[in-house]
Amino acid sequence: MDEFKIFFKKSVEKDLKGIPKHYLAKILKKIEQLKKNPRPEGSEKLTGKELYRIRQGIYRIVYSIQDSELTIWVIKVGHRREIYKKIG
Repeated sequence: MDEFKIFFKKSVEKDLKGIPKHYLAKILKKIEQLKKNPRPEGSEKLTGKELYRIRQGIYRIVYSIQDSELTIWVIKVGHRREIYKKIG
């Protein structure tokens, strides 16, 4: 199976700046793993949206998958308490 390419929405850079470094490395590793399997065990499709989320500790990574183009767009990264408010 071909690997997916990962792209980041511009606002994700700001999201990542606010995350402590010890979590940041784990989050980036989790995102990197999406290249091989964009729907890993534990991922969930968000209700009413063409978005998915995966967990990394207390943080959530929200992304979209374009299967036909083999691309993943990371839309938002944030604390579980705030992430769903931010994506509306």
